[in-house]
Amino acid sequence: MRKLGYEFVPGRRVTRRHFVHVPNSQTEGAAIVKNSMRILLCAVSLALAASLWPAHAAGDCGDAAAMVQQAYPKARKSTDGASFTLDPHTSIVLLPLDDTPGVVCKVWPSHDDLLLVSVPLIDSAKSSDDEHYGDIELLVVDRKTLQVHQRLLQPRLMNDDAIAIRKIEFDTGRYVLASGVTAFGLRIDMANHSQPDPFSETDLRLYAIAGGALHAVLDGLVVADYGGEGDTNCAGSFHSSQVSLTMSPASHHGYHDIVVVERSDTDDPSVDKNGECQSHPGKSVSRTYRLRYDGGRYPVPDELKALEP
Repeated sequence: MRKLGYEFVPGRRVTRRHFVHVPNSQTEGAAIVKNSMRILLCAVSLALAASLWPAHAAGDCGDAAAMVQQAYPKARKSTDGASFTLDPHTSIVLLPLDDTPGVVCKVWPSHDDLLLVSVPLIDSAKSSDDEHYGDIELLVVDRKTLQVHQRLLQPRLMNDDAIAIRKIEFDTGRYVLASGVTAFGLRIDMANHSQPDPFSETDLRLYAIAGGALHAVLDGLVVADYGGEGDTNCAGSFHSSQVSLTMSPASHHGYHDIVVVERSDTDDPSVDKNGECQSHPGKSVSRTYRLRYDGGRYPVPDELKALEP
């Protein structure tokens, strides 16, 4: 499980992170958005996405039940048809249910005859309402026949507790690693419900097909986060960051380098002499990193490593 703990230094990334700010009152939300718009863009977008994701979780799945049955022939469908069970106690939920993410699908634009599928494999014996234990299995499926061409098990990616998984989605940007090799991404949004100690994070993993098999080439890069400490009314210290990725012409071990640019913002809102909450943003800081393929993966800088599952 992800370990709880918190260390906040203004202007620096949270370590052992586990907090997200999700205002639960109109007064608090309006005050923060009005006076700290730049610093809250990340958190607001993540919260909005999280609130909408259940309606669209299946994406391009079509007949998700038929696809799951073909991928897992021994799976037993529930009486209501909403989930499957694998021996001995692994559950596959087709649509989001009780904060448990469901199966997610997306057509792969680089290979539009193929469907990318993320299957949550939940350990129902160990999981509860407050925490989940489980894996994600990625499938590359023929859209017409539903035949599985490639599959890759990603252990523990469904583990969560106070840092809950809010959204899982595919990123099909053009991550052209080499001639004829295009990667796809899996993004996982995580957040907590703490107002005084907010935290959210979006992690990116990249996968590519090589030698007929699906491989992970980038593991757990933070592409957005938000956090800090506050009094839930106005005063506090907050930070956010956004990351962009571009492919470089330079290459190592046959794959192009990835240039990562991180923009970080801070804000220290406080109440002025008139009792109004005022934003006090710091200067934005940009950092550039170059990820070089080492023959197996793209090593991630410590500053951008995702929370351990």
